[in-house]
Amino acid sequence: MEKSSAIESRGHTLSPRTVDAPVVEAFALALEAGEPVFVPSSVFADDRGWSIMNQFRGVMSAEGQINFSMQYPGTIKAWHRHTKQTDFWLCLTGHIKLGVHCGSTQRSWAMVIGEKRPGVVIIPPPLWHGAATVGPSPAGLLYYVTHGYDAAAPDEERMPYDAVEGFPWEPVNR
Repeated sequence: MEKSSAIESRGHTLSPRTVDAPVVEAFALALEAGEPVFVPSSVFADDRGWSIMNQFRGVMSAEGQINFSMQYPGTIKAWHRHTKQTDFWLCLTGHIKLGVHCGSTQRSWAMVIGEKRPGVVIIPPPLWHGAATVGPSPAGLLYYVTHGYDAAAPDEERMPYDAVEGFPWEPVNR
């Protein structure tokens, strides 16, 4: 079910745990561990095109909300966190470098997701998270949140994109 993928780079950034299981099981694991979890997606392709299907099965509720966001090349949208909301991110077009940070343990995770690495990343509260568009094209992020946005009492706290010292938003040359 689970592949070990916690490889440190730059001394402090890990890759989210990769889990080959239904999203509902990975959701429970993310909440229990207090860490992000990545669930690879299957791409179904034929002579008509391609599809990625059933990504949020078992986790959607009446309190949740589905959103889509386009992010331009070179953009970093970070950091924010929630106290009750879990995010499920699926980058459908282009690519983003996902960043997740745990303020209490000072652990950070990074992973590039998108067209060439499809899958759902589950980000439980209260982890800080954000994204940087990588590559020359905009990135389209489809995401489900377990609690819809409430303008009167937003479940969101923010800090600047450079507040996590040394987080590698820029491409890492190897």
